[in-house]
Amino acid sequence: MNLYIHLALVAAVLGAVSTPPLHAQQIPPAKPEAVGMSSQRLQRIAPILRADIENGRMPGAVVAIARKGKLVYYEAFGFLNKSAGTPMPKDAIFPIASMTKPLTTVGALMLVEEGRLLLNDPVGGYLPELGKMSVAVTRPGTAMGTEAARQQPTVQDLMRHTAGVTYGNRGTSELYRMYPRGSWDAAVSLTGPEFIEKLASLPLHYQPGTAWDYGFGLDVLGLAIEAVTKQPLSRFLSERLFAPLGMVDTEFVPTAGKGRRVARVLPPAPETGSRQVAGDRPQPRKFDCGGACAFSTATDYLRFAQMLLNRGTLDGARILGRKTVEFMTADQLGPEVNIDRLRDYPNINGYGFGLSVAVRRGYGIAGTLGSPGDYHWGGANGTYFWVDPKEELVVVFMAATPGPARFHYRQVITSLVLQAIVD
Repeated sequence: MNLYIHLALVAAVLGAVSTPPLHAQQIPPAKPEAVGMSSQRLQRIAPILRADIENGRMPGAVVAIARKGKLVYYEAFGFLNKSAGTPMPKDAIFPIASMTKPLTTVGALMLVEEGRLLLNDPVGGYLPELGKMSVAVTRPGTAMGTEAARQQPTVQDLMRHTAGVTYGNRGTSELYRMYPRGSWDAAVSLTGPEFIEKLASLPLHYQPGTAWDYGFGLDVLGLAIEAVTKQPLSRFLSERLFAPLGMVDTEFVPTAGKGRRVARVLPPAPETGSRQVAGDRPQPRKFDCGGACAFSTATDYLRFAQMLLNRGTLDGARILGRKTVEFMTADQLGPEVNIDRLRDYPNINGYGFGLSVAVRRGYGIAGTLGSPGDYHWGGANGTYFWVDPKEELVVVFMAATPGPARFHYRQVITSLVLQAIVD
């Protein structure tokens, strides 16, 4: 029997918290003081999270912090499943929703490095059905019309959310109602070809390259990867990204036996008391949505983020070249791009956007602590990660807190971590 499975089974029998993944220590641990952080100040994290768990604001969380390549904080809080009274294990598996997007982007950038995919290529070069997209035009007092796209959306547009394929849940107009609500909804109800056919039948929300708005770009990119590699996205990423990095619990569908480790939301939403709907129960999906369909753990995603901080490599595994990571994590939004919709996210004011990650432009403006050039992204179910190259810092915060609460915790954990840096 596989040793990891054996240990997990023993823990389950004993009723103990499940054993952390064996690869967790591959990012070597160190005392915070050894890398310029304060143990005493890091202790501020626990009472804040425990108080919110006690007060019913969140079910639980796992926090992993690495600085200068050393793991300095790795703790679990609260409940994996509060209704069942199951404690939160460190190796809890979370539906990471839009934290899937950076994984898909890295997969595509591998193909860019191999010359099999080009950033400036129109999407239709890989998915011909999307080769002649039109753009919606709405004039006061008239029905919605269309006009020709001045240029077709490119692979780069897909990665930086400037393609015009906006989520249907981002508005209430006729056009928004014509689009699927989000990545998960699309993957549950449509096959990959049906999804592309659906998008091909709709006009874009704006001229490609002229505005930032959150949407299906990374789902389309995932299907472009499949078209190039002739593999399902899940298999390609497993072979080329997850396995080389030792991300043993990162999958598009948790394999048999791992479902018991998937974190659950609170049944009623703390803000409204209504039933919460989140991707915490794996559902049959008809395609691997590159925008939102993966599951992962705090330590798995920490390894991915540490690879990015290391400019493409970790423990001898070279995933991307240095220049590729630099390009991915650079602000891709010039003055010609309208970024008004970035302000819909309270922790992103003062940020631009790279390839699937928000990129901080300066020290001020943002309303959150940080460094110029730090980058991050989160998932709708409550997960979050960020990388601060200046501080050589990587943080992963995993929680099952969908809704407005996720924005609150992204700001809270940023302050609690950065105030602990003393050198």
